[in-house]
Amino acid sequence: MERGRGRVPRSRRALLVALVGALLAPALASAHIERASYWPDPAPDCTISPCAGGQVPTARSLASALSTTGPGVTRVVCQPDSLTRLHRSVKEAKTIGYVLRPTQPRVKISEAEAKALNSLNGRLFKKRCAFSSIQAAVNASGNNDRIVILPGLYTEPQSREAPTNDPSCAQYKIKNDRGDTGAVSYAYQWHCPNDQNLIAVLGREPGPNPPPDPPLSDRHGIPDLGPCVRCNLQIEGSGVSPDDVMIDAGNVNSGDHGPIDAVKDVGIRVDRADGFVLRNVRVRHANEHDIYVLESDGYLLERFKTFYAGEYGVLTFVEDHGLIQDCDAAGNGDSGLYPGAGADTGNQRDTNIYPAFRYSQEIRRCDSHHNSGGYSGTDGNATWVHDNNFYDNALGFTTDVFTAAGHPGFPQDSDLIENNNFYSNNFNPYLASSDVVPSVPLPVGTGLWIAGGNDNVIRNNHFYDNWRRGTMVFAVPDQLVCGPEGINPEQLAGCNPSAVPPSTSYRNQFYGNVMGRAPDGTVLPNGTGDLSTGRTDFWWDQYSGNTGNCWHDNVGKEGTAASVTSLPPSPILPSACDETSVGTGGPAQEQELTACFAAIENHEEKEEPATCPWFTTPSKP
Repeated sequence: MERGRGRVPRSRRALLVALVGALLAPALASAHIERASYWPDPAPDCTISPCAGGQVPTARSLASALSTTGPGVTRVVCQPDSLTRLHRSVKEAKTIGYVLRPTQPRVKISEAEAKALNSLNGRLFKKRCAFSSIQAAVNASGNNDRIVILPGLYTEPQSREAPTNDPSCAQYKIKNDRGDTGAVSYAYQWHCPNDQNLIAVLGREPGPNPPPDPPLSDRHGIPDLGPCVRCNLQIEGSGVSPDDVMIDAGNVNSGDHGPIDAVKDVGIRVDRADGFVLRNVRVRHANEHDIYVLESDGYLLERFKTFYAGEYGVLTFVEDHGLIQDCDAAGNGDSGLYPGAGADTGNQRDTNIYPAFRYSQEIRRCDSHHNSGGYSGTDGNATWVHDNNFYDNALGFTTDVFTAAGHPGFPQDSDLIENNNFYSNNFNPYLASSDVVPSVPLPVGTGLWIAGGNDNVIRNNHFYDNWRRGTMVFAVPDQLVCGPEGINPEQLAGCNPSAVPPSTSYRNQFYGNVMGRAPDGTVLPNGTGDLSTGRTDFWWDQYSGNTGNCWHDNVGKEGTAASVTSLPPSPILPSACDETSVGTGGPAQEQELTACFAAIENHEEKEEPATCPWFTTPSKP
């Protein structure tokens, strides 16, 4: 198919519009309408002491929970069987160890560590425990406080009993940046905290003025921000591992699996809560997201597990100074990890607000597996993703510009993705036998894709045993994101529906990656190497007008550069990261995208025979 420079083929234009709608429709159909969101001020808020935000918070040690010095008050939550559960867990950790992440060996604790943990929990239980509900402890907390949760199963009965979509809360609904009525405002969350959330951590009072209508096009700074009332809050489990404190928003009888049978949309919601810390807990069975951090400056999520949410295990959205580490995420309908619309501190930043390039969020040492997608980051800007394992998903990793209402940050840019393993992403959630209910259409058998991002660096990773292909890069033109079918371009900075050439996909670099070989040297190819089907290590749509994308110094299954497979093949696949790298159109790639976008538009993911190969498990190479 021939294309003029910077022009969108008519067939692809129509089908990409359908794709954007199809990608967003599941969330819009099943979830509430999101409010227009704004990045927090990157400077710390020093109206409280110590200041909140401005950096990733430091976790306070569990042992310090018994201290009477330092800022804040410690509140303890427990169940009648907390110590029984703890003693059983401690005994097991001494003898066979515990598992923090599936890819890591069991960790044993010493006799001294076991004794200290038993003693600490015993003192907290006998002298300090005053709550059986986590939400009640949150409600009683203020700035600099902390909540320690002893081992147990926490279903939060009072939160479950709170009405959902309560008509009395409708007065707090507003319009979003698509003009949709019924968006859930921050005031809605404040006045009706358990309407949608099992546990709601609301860090600030609502501002004195209502949010702007229509939303501002400049999303720097929250316009209706109130004072801190629960900033610098830390919530932690006191057990050996995250398995000891279970927070369940749905069917407890499903364990760490499905069916979800959710009673609330969100497990733990953290909204405008600067300086927030969550650690050592397990959260599962929310209708949308197990953990949701929104419009917060400074957060630390560590040593946690999330299982079987309808959409995301962890969703961090429109935030800054964030760190996610040492986690396990599985069974989620969209993705295990979703750092969306992070503060735009990368190459396209406003230098008046962010003078120097920096990463606004970091994700490290996590396993994300058996989800539809391991990682998803719509407009997930300036995110550093390293030392993680993405495996047994349909698609290991996606960063994209399929922008929904409320998302600032178009176009996505400036991620650093390094030292990760993307492997065996051949799980097919579209099969009738799947225990995961997919909420988004993705290409089964793929390690990573970049759908419309710029200035991303993918280096020093291992991609192997992904049966369709290792990586994909393709453009998503502006008119498919903003304009009549999408967000009002006046409300989405950087998006121009008449842009020629489009705003994406430019200057993405792939280098130093090992393709088709596991870290131990085992040969496990990505795809078959067949150019007619594009089952290759690297796949690029060669979109006309795109420049600066490059692939160099990678090695293939034989440990050589020559054994790397790609569509287009070398030397057409550019190795120079400059203006000499120009997309000139790829007919085979265009044909695949057109067929698959049509299948998505017509909801043919589960139909046979398949018109699109993405939803059929590829044969093992």
